Amino acid sequence: MLKINKKVEYALIALKLMLEKKESELTTAREISDKFHTPFDTTAKVMQVMNSAEILESVKGVKGGYFLSRDLSTLSYMDLAEMIEGKSLSIDCETIKCSLLGSCNISGPIKRLNEYVNMFFRDLSVKELLMENNSIDLRALTMRKETQHEL
Repeated sequence: MLKINKKVEYALIALKLMLEKKESELTTAREISDKFHTPFDTTAKVMQVMNSAEILESVKGVKGGYFLSRDLSTLSYMDLAEMIEGKSLSIDCETIKCSLLGSCNISGPIKRLNEYVNMFFRDLSVKELLMENNSIDLRALTMRKETQHEL
């Protein structure tokens, strides 16, 4: 099972809730925190990051909150995760200064696995991921990937 950073989880929770609402309905960090038992401060910071990245737009005031300002089918899971975490999710044996680097016999396969997973997450839109009635068609993602590489 893939480990997902808690901040990315909170972002996905917020985005899924917002997808399920009417366009005119606002969502607050307090609402998410109360409904899903997430820490308020972290949830609020995650929503501010998404606001700064123009995924959300904020409405100020007592009755304020956030609404989606971007079509989530144009946002990849990888872009969201890297934005929330503030760093690249790609791991390279040399970058992390692995102690086995000189003697490891799987650095090549691990590098290919990392490339494949990264490609999958770059091709997977947040909307595809969050839609309950939409199973992710792995064959379609693979076909899209192959088509993009041919271009």
